Amino acid sequence: MKKSAFLIGALFATAAVSSAQAQDVRFGLRAGANYSNLSGNIKNENTYNNKIGFLGGVMVNIPVVENFFSVQPEILYSQKGFDNKPTEFTTVLGAKQKREGSVNYNYLDVPVLLKINAGGFIVEAGPQYSYLLGSNNETKTTTTPALGGAPSTTQANDKNDVSGLNRNELGYLAGVGYQANNGLSLSLRYTGAFSDFVKSDDNTYFNGDLKNARHSAFQLSLGYLIGSK
Repeated sequence: MKKSAFLIGALFATAAVSSAQAQDVRFGLRAGANYSNLSGNIKNENTYNNKIGFLGGVMVNIPVVENFFSVQPEILYSQKGFDNKPTEFTTVLGAKQKREGSVNYNYLDVPVLLKINAGGFIVEAGPQYSYLLGSNNETKTTTTPALGGAPSTTQANDKNDVSGLNRNELGYLAGVGYQANNGLSLSLRYTGAFSDFVKSDDNTYFNGDLKNARHSAFQLSLGYLIGSK
């Protein structure tokens, strides 16, 4: 958490310095939705479905070339994760399993975007640091033994356990959109990660299915920069 606090402080310090140097610096708000899932080398991939989650936060737009090019750091609360598709699959030991329910990962995302505004049409891209605030695992698993017998159902033991997950993540964000002169904007973005979010030595989380999994999401959001142009 110290790393995220340092980044947040650095962003606001940058904004404060820039405010003293340029009166065109604008603060704003953003809110919208993630359409998220997982990417990478995932076992039983067809059992993991897309999931919708909330995103929202604040941003600072710092002009570099007036009315054309700017730097825009943002601090966003972002819900990512997946839904379990109730599809039966076979484990390495031959048992049949079926998962139901969803898993939600709550992140603090800090993208730093390079933004081009061509007459209202926006193109933006940049790196992103993410910190895992917590998770909520609502998965229910039904297992049928390989040699027959009655199926058994188990619930996630500790639905908020993040001990097997990497809490720090580096990634990227890119998107397009439109921004009106009054500061209101609509953005469509894609965000992905460079690193796996499950620790490499954890073979128990979802039976090792997600050992090489990374977060990815499409984002649709509304933004508002205070102060019209």
